[in-house]
Amino acid sequence: MARYIVGISGASGAPYVRRILRVLVSSDHQLDLVVTQSGAKVLKVEEGVKLTGDVGPDFEELSRWLDHDMATRDGFRWHHPANVAADIASGSCHVDGMVVAPCSGGTLARIANGMSQNLLERAADVTLKERRRLILMTRETPLSLVHLRNMIAVTEAGAMVLPASPGFYHNPQTIDDLIDMIAGRILYHLGVESDLLQVWGGR
Repeated sequence: MARYIVGISGASGAPYVRRILRVLVSSDHQLDLVVTQSGAKVLKVEEGVKLTGDVGPDFEELSRWLDHDMATRDGFRWHHPANVAADIASGSCHVDGMVVAPCSGGTLARIANGMSQNLLERAADVTLKERRRLILMTRETPLSLVHLRNMIAVTEAGAMVLPASPGFYHNPQTIDDLIDMIAGRILYHLGVESDLLQVWGGR
């Protein structure tokens, strides 16, 4: 059984992470979820997720969104982004990989420069220093030179930048087809099997 961290920051792209999470919560893998305050606002705007308290949805709302009873799911933990004392903030806590989806430009910058301000960014920092898989699903357009330099820096540090940029060679018929392509690629590079990604077979 593997253990994965999913971080949600404040950039557009909530439907992508919903698809990723639905695959992960249906698996036997352990899952740690960190949603920043701005990430929670994106979930509310793009997915209609109701927020409780200062950050994030409660288990009932999370269960509705993911179509899975999260309160009773074994191996699932939801961390407050301010709790930098959580176990995933330490390199001694073994995880098999982490994905930040969506990853905002600010989150990218802080991860690239080792300037973590919350649990999500600290967990990503730890993932890099322990030489584990880190995938950042950026969704910013157009890209400034600052973004590009931060992408280079974080790639040189060992992360993978995987933009939310779906292709069309698989002849998508719906928006879900486009979402599945990116979600499937992220899961593939994370090391999680799924049926979302259609492999190009040539012509």
